Amino acid sequence: MKTILVTGGAGLIGSRLCRRLVSDGHRVISLDNYFAGSRDNHVSGVEYREGHTKDIEKHVSEDPDVIFHLGEYARVEQSVLEPEVVEDLNTVGTAGVIEFWKKSGCKLVYAGSSTKFGNEGWDKGAVPYVRTKAENTERVKKVGEEKGLPYAITYFYNVYGPGERAGVYGTVIEAFRQMYVKGEPLAVTSPGTQRRNFTHVDDIVDGLLVVAEKGQCDEYGLGCEESWSIREVAELFGGEVVMLPARSANRAESSLDVGKTKALGWEATRSLKGYIEEFIAAHERGQAVEKRVLVFSTTFLPVVGPAERALVSLMEAMPELDFDVVTTRFKKDVGGAAPGENVRVHRVGFGNAFDKFLLPVLGAWKARRLCREHRYLFCWSIMASYAALAAVFTRRKCQLPLLVTLADQRFSGLPLYSRLLLRTILSDADQVYGISSAQEGEAAAVAARSLERVALGRGDAFANQIRYAYADLMREEVKSV
Repeated sequence: MKTILVTGGAGLIGSRLCRRLVSDGHRVISLDNYFAGSRDNHVSGVEYREGHTKDIEKHVSEDPDVIFHLGEYARVEQSVLEPEVVEDLNTVGTAGVIEFWKKSGCKLVYAGSSTKFGNEGWDKGAVPYVRTKAENTERVKKVGEEKGLPYAITYFYNVYGPGERAGVYGTVIEAFRQMYVKGEPLAVTSPGTQRRNFTHVDDIVDGLLVVAEKGQCDEYGLGCEESWSIREVAELFGGEVVMLPARSANRAESSLDVGKTKALGWEATRSLKGYIEEFIAAHERGQAVEKRVLVFSTTFLPVVGPAERALVSLMEAMPELDFDVVTTRFKKDVGGAAPGENVRVHRVGFGNAFDKFLLPVLGAWKARRLCREHRYLFCWSIMASYAALAAVFTRRKCQLPLLVTLADQRFSGLPLYSRLLLRTILSDADQVYGISSAQEGEAAAVAARSLERVALGRGDAFANQIRYAYADLMREEVKSV
């Protein structure tokens, strides 16, 4: 029996690894801060410690025989929105683990990231998650070689399997599963040809155990050699596919090298196609909903700023999705211009600047009429403003899930009435997101509460993909101003 420490032991991979280690008779300690892990993943027989890996010495007094360091931030595209969180969990947290490793002298199995091999290495400096994981890989190698400590570095390739998360920190396979059971179209990021080596979590666990036993001071790829394009995966689920705009942090492909791991006696044996076929056989597709989103915007064409321009770009890039935009007239001579055949603009007011004060009432009244005609995926306010208040009233009346994005809003020096308005919006929205963690922090401080992150229910997985794409377009708009 060995004493084994697993950081991130309540996550997808960590919990499956803990289960195997306990069944093999080892003493297993999990250290997890539950940022992405869940207590629902707890395994009987594991000793759970809650805390940040930077404080590992405070939480773990034992001298383990092996450390599996899985407890880091692990989402590529979301990391662009919250680099400070990535720095804290990956750079600062892993520094604590390395110091603990140096003192204990045990073997460290570090979960690196295959993303550093994507797009010919370009992402290493451009995406916070990719950069920090690549830097940590080099730190582990350097310390291991200088101190003569045993280590092995593993690279995971697109892990899937039972216990995956949906939502912000979820995986594409789980997102597709959620869209399938809710009857939603499957949202695929353009161009759809980007290829991935999807690897079952139990194959990953098999590989970690082999590397821990036999791997010595080297790097080992853990991935299924069969690759799939994202579009091909969506088509395995069947149903309609809606293409999203391309995103900056979405790599085209990554190279796979499992030669060293296969030499140790490991090989991926589980099939993605078989996994999806089993899922479909056990679950019926949900009743199809309209490919339609109800949008609230204080102003719209021809009166636009960065937030509205980003919205127009998104609409133009998604012709398969229909948008109903509730907005103000704002000007007497405003036309009924729409950026495409998939957009209908519904204006309220009398054609002056005072219209924005009427929008919460008149906009909500118009939206309720629209909700009688259509079954929307969700409603969305592109800013936390007068339009968002109309969306809040619509949510209350129509029971339609509400997404609020903060766009290019600034929150310093707001008058009292604006603070009160913001607090009302944030308390009623189902999800609120900014284009950066700094902006979200400012909004939360003004509102005197954390931003809402509850599941949207119907439309949840699809809305999450939409707001990713919108945030990317919004950042580009802000840069160009």
